[in-house]
Amino acid sequence: MKILKHSLLASSLAAALWLSAGWAETSPDAPVNSAAPAAPEQSVPVAEENSALSDLPPPAGLEQADPALSSAASAAPFVPGQPVAAPAAALNQPISSTISVAQMGQPQGITLTGGQLQSGIVFTLPGDEVITNAHLNLSLRVSPALAARNTSLQLMLNGQPLGTLPLGASDSDVSDYQLEIPAAMVVASNNLSFKINDADKLLCEKESAQNYQVTILPKTTLGLEGQQLNIGTRLRNFPRPFIDPLRMTPASVAMGFASNVTPDAVTAAALVASWLGIQSDYRTIRFPVTRGALPEQNGILFGHPGERIGTLTLPQASGPQLTLVDNPNNPVYKLLLVTGEDEAQLRQAALRLTTQPLNTDASSLAVQPQPLTSRKPYDAPRWINTNRPVRLSELLDPNQTLTSTGIWHDALRVNFRAAPDLFLWDGDAVPVNLHYRFPSESWIDENSSFLNVMLNGTFLRNLSVNKVGLLEQAWHRLGGDARQEQYQLHLDPWLIYGDNQLSLYFNIRPKADAPCGVLLNNNIKSRIEEESWIDLSHTRHFTLLPNLSYFVGASFPFSRLADFSQTTLLMPEKPDDAEIATLLDLAARAGNATGAALTQNQVMFGLPGGGAHLARLAKSDVLAISTTGDNGFNQQMMAHSPFESNGSTFGVKSLTTLDKARSWLTGDWSRQPLDADRYFSSNEAWRGFISYRSPWNPDRTVVMTVATSDEQLLRLHGDLNSPRINAAIRGDTAIITDENGIRSFRVGPQFPSGEMPWYMMVVWYANQHSVLMALAALLLAALVGVATFAMLQRHARRRLDPQNLRDAGNQSGRK
Repeated sequence: MKILKHSLLASSLAAALWLSAGWAETSPDAPVNSAAPAAPEQSVPVAEENSALSDLPPPAGLEQADPALSSAASAAPFVPGQPVAAPAAALNQPISSTISVAQMGQPQGITLTGGQLQSGIVFTLPGDEVITNAHLNLSLRVSPALAARNTSLQLMLNGQPLGTLPLGASDSDVSDYQLEIPAAMVVASNNLSFKINDADKLLCEKESAQNYQVTILPKTTLGLEGQQLNIGTRLRNFPRPFIDPLRMTPASVAMGFASNVTPDAVTAAALVASWLGIQSDYRTIRFPVTRGALPEQNGILFGHPGERIGTLTLPQASGPQLTLVDNPNNPVYKLLLVTGEDEAQLRQAALRLTTQPLNTDASSLAVQPQPLTSRKPYDAPRWINTNRPVRLSELLDPNQTLTSTGIWHDALRVNFRAAPDLFLWDGDAVPVNLHYRFPSESWIDENSSFLNVMLNGTFLRNLSVNKVGLLEQAWHRLGGDARQEQYQLHLDPWLIYGDNQLSLYFNIRPKADAPCGVLLNNNIKSRIEEESWIDLSHTRHFTLLPNLSYFVGASFPFSRLADFSQTTLLMPEKPDDAEIATLLDLAARAGNATGAALTQNQVMFGLPGGGAHLARLAKSDVLAISTTGDNGFNQQMMAHSPFESNGSTFGVKSLTTLDKARSWLTGDWSRQPLDADRYFSSNEAWRGFISYRSPWNPDRTVVMTVATSDEQLLRLHGDLNSPRINAAIRGDTAIITDENGIRSFRVGPQFPSGEMPWYMMVVWYANQHSVLMALAALLLAALVGVATFAMLQRHARRRLDPQNLRDAGNQSGRK
């Protein structure tokens, strides 16, 4: 490893920066407006019970608090609003983190080549952290031709030079460097740029794109060390410090409950987790669970007034309430208390947390009831509208544009999500109408320049600058306008997934005699016009269920109603921490997929015997979480399914003769019950999903998230964030092991689900069951043939009967 060092600034400068970044804001001595705002809700002031603990000295020379003092402080119960004895020494929390280039939005790394011999990346850091030490671990791959030139790579951070690295030949294909960065240069939003020093000379050489390349590999990391700031207990800071939109690394938010956790507390936690999943966006988030103990760092606690969680007693209140307090174990970290006397109040408190900003400087808020609205089918905010053509500009993020500058630029990427059950007949297509404009410059080779169009990595078409055709070319040679600025693509329906990316790249080629200077012309613009659109309005919502690929991709069919108003979240009677954490992870994935919080989700412990819970179960799709140790619960769940639970193992029931005949007649020949059963029995440690038709409602679906142990169940979080595993989950059975990866099977029958008129269902049914229709046609032909044969035989007998012949002769004699 090659190490290049820059001298760090003096520690006093770092301390001054730390002070200016947030010390004045978070000092307990700063005035706090604890008066209730003029609003329907009432902000309840809470005493600064740990104000002495919140006094953080400057970062230089800080010492960790004595553990004995810390344990002494936590011996007595902590009640919000009640003064407690402060420890003799303030606590301080050092932090460290690592951000990779892949996490900065470049999963393939950055390649400098051709006309793009200069590039950069943007990374952001949370506002409640101060950096005291930073270093860049840089991994480069340099092409031999570029290494032979003995040039160098210049690095800059926020417009300030960091240094230069030699790009000479090395013993290995990859060169590693470590560059120390002055901590004062690292701010909340940063731009790290790279440039080859003699890029202007390389630009004019022929085949420079093929010969001269340097790649900043995605494993390049930025290591950071610093201090965690105490941001106080103002509710307006939420969702900080639990998650920060500037943090680019995965988030972890601890969820705490009382020892005797109740379904209503988990219901409220699932609502909050789904909203946090929306805020995390492309970053992953997970929810470790604690019961009867306080989280070590930041956490959100759910429960009823007066309940004890570790050393903290939830505050008494007659209604739903939100309270933000210091963590008694370390006041740098915060605990958000979501309390209510029953399920309705807990849901109201969680709903208030996720519907509008908490614009109050107080640390406690008495929540006023608000109406609980219901969503409509397929109205998820992040799903593309299927009722009308949608302009591409409507699908962009606020900081995106459909304009490219210069010759060398990235592709314009338009991301959109769609309901996974979109249906089109064979031969139908999805129209995409593109209006585009190339720059008008005499040095552009219009015959070699194209607009490249790709969808989800699949090349669709090269759109030319000018219209193609003999008449158009002749007209263009005569000086006429032959520009092509509009084209309608027709996408095959199988190209559209739940999560999609349309990539548009203006591949501009200069003429062979173009001067070198025009290659750096950043004044030219290429753009996709505002009237470009994609139209899914003639699709229908119709598919075959169960299908686990829909579940892992878009939480479907539960996300059909994005608020989960027709979904029941089912757990064993006494769920453990891993099962609750998995449920919260799945809630966050659902929120992230739809953009809507699970405001009407319902959590149940154990199968209900009757009443309103059983009535809801009969009207809902069911998402269940368990392990093979919950044998009684599993046996009840699988009693009327293709699966079975025997002790600590799962299996697949053998098909009856009637089932086999039905499968053969309906053309359902791809089922693999025996293969799946053998795979279940041959693996001791696994996790995965099974799905089947709901025994409580034949039009609904059950998805069970299962594993052989809590450890295996928690590994599903990483599995679901793996594109490779996600792509391989399909059918109604998916089993994941550490040794063999993912295996998917289909063991049970599928059933149609969606919106289809009866006359179209007849055509669809005939298309899906060709064997049965062929047999029916043969049977009909046989019946018609037998009936015709019998009729002809009867007619022949009557015609050849002797009495009929004598009667016919007598009649002829009289004539």
